Amino acid sequence: MGRQTSSSKTEAGGEQHRKEEKHHKHMEQLAQLGAVAAGAYALHEKHKAKKDLENARSHRIKEEIAATVAVGSAGFAFHEHHKKKDAKKNGHHH
Repeated sequence: MGRQTSSSKTEAGGEQHRKEEKHHKHMEQLAQLGAVAAGAYALHEKHKAKKDLENARSHRIKEEIAATVAVGSAGFAFHEHHKKKDAKKNGHHH
């Protein structure tokens, strides 16, 4: 009664791969959203640096930090995209 057949083990493994694929997809989407938001903030600070000459240095620093965050977030999205592909590939083999 408590024993699993090999087909039910395969189904459980396939379900695990689908959950992993879904997790990586969500993480990829969040990272993409973070990259877009950070990029938009960097552009906002660049604009402020041009308009507010007294505090331009502060705005340029914030712009650079936001741009760095955007690049890091895009890199994480790329990483998660490949993790998602691996999970999908591994799920189809079982």
